Amino acid sequence: MSARSGGCLCGAVRFTATLTSRDFGACHCEMCRRWTGSALLGITVPQDNVQWQGAAQIARFQSSDWAERANCRTCGSPLYYHVTPKGPMSANLEIPVGLFDDANGLTFNSEIYIDHKPDSFAYAGDHPRLTRTETLAKFGLSDKEDLT
Repeated sequence: MSARSGGCLCGAVRFTATLTSRDFGACHCEMCRRWTGSALLGITVPQDNVQWQGAAQIARFQSSDWAERANCRTCGSPLYYHVTPKGPMSANLEIPVGLFDDANGLTFNSEIYIDHKPDSFAYAGDHPRLTRTETLAKFGLSDKEDLT
């Protein structure tokens, strides 16, 4: 796959990411909605495939027992969601597709936490739509644990 560049609103943080897939999805959990102001439209990128410029401007916040979120210290743009416990998910970052300089050619293919989606949000197409319980089961977690 090709490398894509992107950055935050003010330009203090820039990155180059080598994608392993063109697929991205939406997360409708309450934390993602509060963090982004909408659903998180994110693409999974291996952490080792992302090179950051302006890394000193990245603020990390442990948003739950399971995950951290990163924002630009200057403009507040969401930069990534990262699962922190060691395991297959911790090797990846979930990067908002709106940060890419060119998001053309990416394919919307899934929604999670569909049972938390506001009724005013509607994404077209035939793709998997997982509930909170189904999402947690997919990642091997119980309802008492949560990745958000």
